[in-house]
Amino acid sequence: KLLKAIGEIKEGYAPAAIFVYGTCVTELIGDDIAAVCRHAAQKFAIPVVPVKSPGFGGSKNLGTRLAGEALLEHVIGTVEADDPGPCDINILGEFNLSGEFWFVKPLLDRLGIRVRACIPGDARYAQVASAHRSRAAMMVCSTALINLARKMEERWNIPFFEGSFYGISSTSESLRRIAQLLVKKGAGSALLHHVEALLAEEEERGAWKKLEAYRRRLEGKRVHLNTGGVKSWSIVHALIEIGMEIVGTSIRKSTTRDKERIKQMLKDENHLHQSMAASELYAMLRRDQADIMLSGGRTQFVALEAKIPWLDVNQERQHAYAGYEGMVELARQIDLAIHNPVWAQVRKPAP
Repeated sequence: KLLKAIGEIKEGYAPAAIFVYGTCVTELIGDDIAAVCRHAAQKFAIPVVPVKSPGFGGSKNLGTRLAGEALLEHVIGTVEADDPGPCDINILGEFNLSGEFWFVKPLLDRLGIRVRACIPGDARYAQVASAHRSRAAMMVCSTALINLARKMEERWNIPFFEGSFYGISSTSESLRRIAQLLVKKGAGSALLHHVEALLAEEEERGAWKKLEAYRRRLEGKRVHLNTGGVKSWSIVHALIEIGMEIVGTSIRKSTTRDKERIKQMLKDENHLHQSMAASELYAMLRRDQADIMLSGGRTQFVALEAKIPWLDVNQERQHAYAGYEGMVELARQIDLAIHNPVWAQVRKPAP
């Protein structure tokens, strides 16, 4: 049945490759998906990639790491790039939520830096397959794909660094680090001057000036960040830039390096928590310890029950917050949420 299905996909859609995911039942009963994929690849003359991804195997981050292992074993390095260049990079652990990477890519384009593969983000099969010819890489969410970055550095000598595109300073620093790695790998030193010119233009002409209007309205406002992973420190840095006070941040799914970054920013380890039960979170919010909560959809009702504003910063969100434009949008959405007149109404005693 699987072989027949692969043939129908090849015939009906002519994709660049076919990925077969082994989920709970097939992995539990021991179906040899890899053998079928090998046979199908020969029979239909198309890459067919098995991915062992049973839900019972572990968390979402483990699933992402397993996907990275599948790319390393079956995809990356299987296609040679037609036009490798000295300014080719990979972006790893970038998911292009709400299209926010499209705020960053034009900046790289203006510098002549080509994103050969954004994994998983906006990637195409041929781009990922030739990603081994990039000169450098940026790791965005290290919890998810740090294994991929390390092994690509070992196999193909692609240096990487961990950075963030959340916040004006972090975006500038990430662009600067990308240029520095490329210059070390042979790109012309003029790239460094181009980067500084671009950063000066973006920061002084636009980003800081636009942000100032929101800073006056948000400075001193208290925010609780109930997310995790890379956002546990990258969004913290962005919020500090607009003068907000962090009263707590979740370090769930954060790496040791993520936690160290947070400690350096906040100076108070009491503001870090691994996980918080809904009842505890509700009690904290009701004690007026936060003016707004930023989190994913699963905890939005805790904030709404506590009658405080809430903003989605996880994968279901409707707005892009990366890059210079994204930082201004984040400030705008926080401002809209906090100053929405509905909060004054719902906090009044019932008639």
